[in-house]
Amino acid sequence: MLINGEHFRSIWLNDDGWRVNIIDQTTLPFNFSLVHLSTLQDAACAISDMNVRGAPLIGATAAYGIALTMRNDAGDSAIQIACDTLHATRPTAVNLPWALGEMKQCLLPLPEKDREIAAYNKAAEICDADVKTCKSIGEHGLKIVRKLWEEKGKPNPFHILTHCNAGWLACVDWGTALAPIYLAHDAGIPVHVWVDETRPRNQGAALTAFELGAHGVPHTVIADNAGGHLMQIGQVHMVIVGSDRTTFTGDVCNKIGTYLKALAAHESHVPFYVALPSTTIDWSLANGSAIPIEMRNPVELSHVRGQASDGSIQEVRLIPSESRAKNYAFDVTPAKYVSGLITERGICTASEDGITSLFPERKRKAAE
Repeated sequence: MLINGEHFRSIWLNDDGWRVNIIDQTTLPFNFSLVHLSTLQDAACAISDMNVRGAPLIGATAAYGIALTMRNDAGDSAIQIACDTLHATRPTAVNLPWALGEMKQCLLPLPEKDREIAAYNKAAEICDADVKTCKSIGEHGLKIVRKLWEEKGKPNPFHILTHCNAGWLACVDWGTALAPIYLAHDAGIPVHVWVDETRPRNQGAALTAFELGAHGVPHTVIADNAGGHLMQIGQVHMVIVGSDRTTFTGDVCNKIGTYLKALAAHESHVPFYVALPSTTIDWSLANGSAIPIEMRNPVELSHVRGQASDGSIQEVRLIPSESRAKNYAFDVTPAKYVSGLITERGICTASEDGITSLFPERKRKAAE
């Protein structure tokens, strides 16, 4: 995507050919700064501290974390230690263990002397595949946006609500839920995006708004609790969100608050779509209740960071000092509330039959 006219991915190799560059998402939207990853621990901290976030980008960063490990120790035990270290950083997004599995499968059969180059090549392959996947998600999602826009009489604007950040900052490029929006905007459909602030980390207000503004997409940031009201009064034509893990039966785990938007959309007869790469599907889980829900630092809820009137970035406490906070990072939306899943292979119902119709090679595995 473009930042001030320059194309960026969310992760790429430094000019020295071995360090890994990422955009520091903790400083957005006020400062656009880069971080250089040089070690396994750098990659692990970038994931756990949310310098990078979003299921596909977490997986890509983990892949490069393995590559960085191979520079110093390419032994089998080093690979396993690196995988264990990275896997422990974020428990919910399934792309993380998927990417680590891909790296192990690639590296373990090779002689140690060949593993460093192979690791960098495999990490780059994972990143390039994600870009291709997200572009395909956008193209399939565009068909839905266009169809709904035409069915509703081509309203101007056509209001889309999204939750959290599922754009190129959550992936390597394009994004998942935002990819159809970018393509619809570029195609001349007059989309306007309601951007949930997405407490407690405010990824919508900070990251989605930043992305949409950089691309020139009209948008308005709203309080998380305003979405239901907007649906009631007919100001939301469709909802598109991303997913951190989806069961093979169609239950969707996404940023906390997604479930409430799905309920409001269901009650208000607003189409609710989930955009996801197939790497986000957990073929081992049939029920969303089995998905581990990450509990994050309560400080993310009790405090908030922002830009003061003098331009400085400050953190302030929101709740009484004696009050405790509990920070659930995700919730699960049952498949029955999902109008459809948008994947790189097409659109399907949120059901085992729907998902395996797009991924028939998974039928036996999903049934086991």
